Amino acid sequence: MYQLKAVDKKFPGVHALKAVDFEVKRGEVVGLVGENGAGKSTLMKVIYGAYQPDGGEISIDGRAVHFANPRQAMEQGIGMVFQEQSLIPNLTVMENVFLGQEAQFVRFGVINRRAMAAATRRQLAKVKLDIDPGMVTADLSFAQRQLVELAKVLTLEERVEGDLVILLDEPTSVLNREEVELLFGLVRELTSRASFIFVSHRMDEVMELSDRIYVMKDGQVVDVVTRGASDVEAIQKKMVGRSVDKEYYREPRQKPYDPSRVLVEMDRVRFPGRAAEVSLKLHAGEVLCLVGTEGSGREAVLRTIFGMRTPLAGRVSIKGREVTRFSPRNAVEQGVGYVPRERKIEGIVAGMSVYENMTLSQMRRYSGAGVLRTGEEKALARDWIKKLSIKAHSEFADCGNLSGGNQQKVVLSKWRSGGSDIMLLDHPTRGLDIGAKEDVYDMIRDMSDDGVGVVLVADTLEEAIGLSHTILVLKDGVIQQKFDGAPGAKPTLFDLLHYMI
Repeated sequence: MYQLKAVDKKFPGVHALKAVDFEVKRGEVVGLVGENGAGKSTLMKVIYGAYQPDGGEISIDGRAVHFANPRQAMEQGIGMVFQEQSLIPNLTVMENVFLGQEAQFVRFGVINRRAMAAATRRQLAKVKLDIDPGMVTADLSFAQRQLVELAKVLTLEERVEGDLVILLDEPTSVLNREEVELLFGLVRELTSRASFIFVSHRMDEVMELSDRIYVMKDGQVVDVVTRGASDVEAIQKKMVGRSVDKEYYREPRQKPYDPSRVLVEMDRVRFPGRAAEVSLKLHAGEVLCLVGTEGSGREAVLRTIFGMRTPLAGRVSIKGREVTRFSPRNAVEQGVGYVPRERKIEGIVAGMSVYENMTLSQMRRYSGAGVLRTGEEKALARDWIKKLSIKAHSEFADCGNLSGGNQQKVVLSKWRSGGSDIMLLDHPTRGLDIGAKEDVYDMIRDMSDDGVGVVLVADTLEEAIGLSHTILVLKDGVIQQKFDGAPGAKPTLFDLLHYMI
């Protein structure tokens, strides 16, 4: 049994963990839920050895342990499958699986790649993944990379005594239902020789897989729920400290957009690799949602408007002016902001402060004669931290250390503070908890009220239906159907699915 007793962890200005008690029994799947900033990530890093607690005790089978780093935790059978994935894309599968363990395959100073490939196949068989160990990891799908991550952790079986404890950090965030069921099936099979800690914002999945669920709020464990002893709504209430607003998507706040002001127009635009043409209009105050399966063309539309892709044919106009040169710089100068799906990779710069991230796209406004007016930058950041209730100890906080929801608020404030009146939102609530999602929904309504045009690729169909004035369903690069999303007359899930598949 892995156990924490009264574990404390503090950072400058933040009491991240407050006397946390936590345990994982042999062969058990334990869920861990809470809002962004509740302390889940900090607790995971303490368990994995990336952080050392300031107080309390950690024990394995009643024996006190101390991990100075993740390697020491791994030597005790603690492994982690990361949300952002820790695989190195330009290495092969087998090089990733045995990264740092190559010595066992070295003969006369040379790695025996045939032996490494055979050992990798044995590990991949544990997760039922039949691929060539010599494949470059970048060529795998996200789901395949997730299974390779799990296979990599399972190599600990041959190196440590006793059962493993495996941490799963948002493992299903970009998987489809079939892939989720495959992963869950593997986890259930592996409980004969491993225990799991499952962190996810998808409450239905946590309740489906977990034997017990720890609920965290403000650095504390506020409840421990056994399977079948509670429902999603009750757990969400414990997470946020109140009942979840029944008007979840803020539909009563939805107002008609201005049909006379066209902010973006695409006229018979054709993208590389597709023969189809896309035509659409975005109006001031409109939330236009693009719905479709992966590869349907949604992302191509967003990236073209932001100047990251150049269409093969057709015309793109922003505020009545045809775009002749496609680049993000030109798009930003025309008032376009872009919130990418992978916020930690494309949205923020970890290692830079909150205020530096907020003003990164508007350096000209805060510089003169080659000198930055940092005082003005910091004042702006303080205003937006207050306006959006960003949980950061100050404007100097490292943006990379914020929770996902607060990082998303920084990304949104970067564009809103710069005056962007066209916002492109690619899965803006992915990986966010219930409270952080509600904050983003309020921000979308605020932008709409201010006359900002929003192009949204939502995380779920329910989100798309709830937030949108207009829904365009794409399939194979073609707009299959257009729906009006007026309050009280919104399309159903079946209506959308009928044209998506």
